[in-house]
Amino acid sequence: MVQKAKILLVDDRPENLLALEAILSALDQTLVRASSGEEALKALLTDDFAVILLDVQMPGMDGFETAAHIKRRERTRDIPIIFLTAINHGPHHTFRGYAAGAVDYISKPFDPWVLRAKVSVFVELYMKNCQLREQAALLRLQLEGGGKAVGDAKEPAGLLAELSARLAAVEEQAEALSKQLDDESADAAAVATAAHLERKLTGLRRALDALEPGTGSGTPSVPSQN
Repeated sequence: MVQKAKILLVDDRPENLLALEAILSALDQTLVRASSGEEALKALLTDDFAVILLDVQMPGMDGFETAAHIKRRERTRDIPIIFLTAINHGPHHTFRGYAAGAVDYISKPFDPWVLRAKVSVFVELYMKNCQLREQAALLRLQLEGGGKAVGDAKEPAGLLAELSARLAAVEEQAEALSKQLDDESADAAAVATAAHLERKLTGLRRALDALEPGTGSGTPSVPSQN
């Protein structure tokens, strides 16, 4: 069963949070509210998120300061941040948003369809990375357990075949996602994340191939998840 991705919505105005929930509900993911930067940081201590929608203008800790804290934490620094703002002070203000670590900077009022499409890309990338981590965990289990999964009695050949089939499904989905991003309007951060995912998939495929009979007795290294 595929677990839903979590999307963090950060805004001090309840009506704005309600509007974001209405726009993103069609994605059928888990939407988590935070009414301040401090509340957002607390949520990030316990949960993993696919993407963060962060309002710039908030009392107390504003969006820029909140983003800085997020990027300083090892656990959260790679989570994509989309800044939302009701004001536009020109290129300098926009540059400050990107300098704070945002992957996008959208001015209100925004096109609901565009926002939903942007968020869906990062949700898909997050789900593919989750699947990749699962395949890597199964491969480690195979290497460390001498060919048998914990609580299972599968022989090495059968387990390798299952791993290969699961990996092939992820590879196919990742290829389809990369084709969707293969145009000039795609977010640079999304393209870079997709390329990183493909490199990880390639490394995992090579590790699996090295386990096949007749490819040598060396133990392949499992790709890291950084």
